[in-house]
Amino acid sequence: MLPRVQDSPQERARALYLTGETTIIACRQDPRFSFMLYIPESAWSEPERTLDLLVSVHGTMRLQSLYRGAFSGFGRFNNCVILAPLFPVGVRGDMEAGGYKYMIEGDIRYDEVLLAMVEQAGELINRRFEKFMLFGFSGGGHFTHRFLYLHPERLKAVSIGAPGSVTLLDETMDWWPGVRNFREVFGRGIDFTALKDVRVHMSVGALDTEEWEITFPENSPKFIPGANSAGRNRNHRLHALRESLEARGVDVWHDTVPGVTHDMMGVFPYVESFFTGVLRERLPAPGAR
Repeated sequence: MLPRVQDSPQERARALYLTGETTIIACRQDPRFSFMLYIPESAWSEPERTLDLLVSVHGTMRLQSLYRGAFSGFGRFNNCVILAPLFPVGVRGDMEAGGYKYMIEGDIRYDEVLLAMVEQAGELINRRFEKFMLFGFSGGGHFTHRFLYLHPERLKAVSIGAPGSVTLLDETMDWWPGVRNFREVFGRGIDFTALKDVRVHMSVGALDTEEWEITFPENSPKFIPGANSAGRNRNHRLHALRESLEARGVDVWHDTVPGVTHDMMGVFPYVESFFTGVLRERLPAPGAR
């Protein structure tokens, strides 16, 4: 939507800056973090029409614009806002790259930062997003399934892509490999009833089998007993996560993509197909494919 000469300054600014792919916007709650949006024209031309929201979370390389751009066409054709957050490396001055993956880093609660972004985005376009869809690949896959445990009541559907480590719903291990002390860490328990209402998708490349980056030696800052217990590679670990969720009564759609290594765009057609099925209520039966 291009600005027109006859439009008011407010309308021209909205057409230029808040339609389509937006610039980067600082998070009002904590400006160390930011987000970018895709806003379909229907947000303004059909103000009474319901909009969906899909949050797309980057991996360790922080390719924020890729994670927004991959879904822009989906947003246009499905009347859906896309929000791509940016969680920079070293926000506490220490070059830590993995804090967002585990939800807590010092005094930062990354789940609360994302919820603040969702609220702020809604205010920008005069909407409220009580429930939304969430996708993350690699480091974003870490974030996505742990956010699911914390806030299932806010989620319509999630797609978890090839996380390097997983948190199982295992009460014999502490956070982060398990959830035995979940309430102590987060101040709330897991709502398993709400969890069963979320449509859960997983994807991983069939050739995503490297181990060097995701094996935790005992001298690693992230090492905790059980850190490597879910399997040797991302395929093994995602399989263990699926079984853990299914054991709690959660339906899981699981795609293992032939010929693909650790590549977000390689699994993306399966992710997009899943979210399209969610919005159109045409999902196949859950299970592994």
